[in-house]
Amino acid sequence: MPATDSPSPAAAAPLASIGRSIHSLRRDHNQIHSIPTPHAADAFQRRAADLLADLLADGAPDLLSLPWTTRLLDAFLLCLEEFRALLFGPGAAAAAARPPLDRLVADFFDRAVKALDLCNAVRDGLDLVRQWRKHLAIAAAVLAAAAPDPATAPPLGEAQIRRARKALTDLTILMLDDRDGGGGGVVGQRNRSFGRAAKDARPQGHGQGHHRRSSSGGSSCSGSGSAHLRSLSWSVSRAWSAGRQLQAIGGGLPVPRPHDITATGGLASAVYTMGAVLFVVAFALVAAIPCQDRGLQAHFSVPRNFPWSSAATALYDRILEESKKKDRKNSCGLLKEIHHIELCSRHLMDITDTAEFPLPEDKDADVQEAAQELVQLCKSLKDGLDPLERQVREMFHRIVRTRTEILDCLSKPHGTE
Repeated sequence: MPATDSPSPAAAAPLASIGRSIHSLRRDHNQIHSIPTPHAADAFQRRAADLLADLLADGAPDLLSLPWTTRLLDAFLLCLEEFRALLFGPGAAAAAARPPLDRLVADFFDRAVKALDLCNAVRDGLDLVRQWRKHLAIAAAVLAAAAPDPATAPPLGEAQIRRARKALTDLTILMLDDRDGGGGGVVGQRNRSFGRAAKDARPQGHGQGHHRRSSSGGSSCSGSGSAHLRSLSWSVSRAWSAGRQLQAIGGGLPVPRPHDITATGGLASAVYTMGAVLFVVAFALVAAIPCQDRGLQAHFSVPRNFPWSSAATALYDRILEESKKKDRKNSCGLLKEIHHIELCSRHLMDITDTAEFPLPEDKDADVQEAAQELVQLCKSLKDGLDPLERQVREMFHRIVRTRTEILDCLSKPHGTE
């Protein structure tokens, strides 16, 4: 049998070269297939466009009303959940762990963390509206207690009118106090957050009765009574500004380059989409709800080639137009129900001013009709505030949970298969 000699170095070199080439081809093949297809990212953008457009559709609730704002947060939570699913999709985690997507994802979650303070401030603003509702409810109860049917109700007496006017005066003082404070007239520091346990939610520097506000039946809002009413304050520092926070969320939002969109299978566009949706939602919340140092100067501009750009821009423009209306410029919040509080209380104060008793029949009918409007407004506030607060709370926790899950996933090694 012929001898089997070992291959010479010259013969081994081509074999090693072939092995390296095969390994390189396999690695390149795996990298190509680790990039997600753009179909999922495109579908996500179309979904975001539909959700934003629905907020301005003919059948939608009135802009910046409690039901509308709740629907706005519904849309955000749906977008965030689909965004999360997209980043956990085939090949997405590996792509998100590499440049440029790693930088874009990190930038988005930095902005999302800034929205957590907004959630706390908005929740506190809703608490403030609840306090206003208590004063409104006192006036409504006094005037409407004996008038389940205004047509058969007995004439209102002087004591009822005076009691209702006092409640509305207290309400007006509270609202003016908040307005003069730039949308966050309450000046203490509550240090309460969605992320803290109830036992840690007790304010520092105040007694056990901190949450028990003076009702309109107690002392007036002047002097020590006013200070006590103002003690229920924000869960952010005194220097915190909702306007500056908005600018931090939306300012310099990085528009993905065409090369980055292609290299990431469209995921770069999805991250940009989620960042824009976050800003629009935050902008609407700050516009609608009383917040500390409300300011709507944050500029928003997106390229027109994104399918959701027209809906997002229209939403931003509509809210901005609402804020520029003559009767809304100095409001402590653009929420439709806040505007109704102002109108109803002002109307009742006007028609009961310098009233002579017993009230003339026509004026008594006007007052009782206005009282029924107060009753309906109180019901709208009661029905709308709790669902909205639950959605704000869910927004807070969902941002925290999504950020934790995504960053934990990206911190793990993603080898090619």
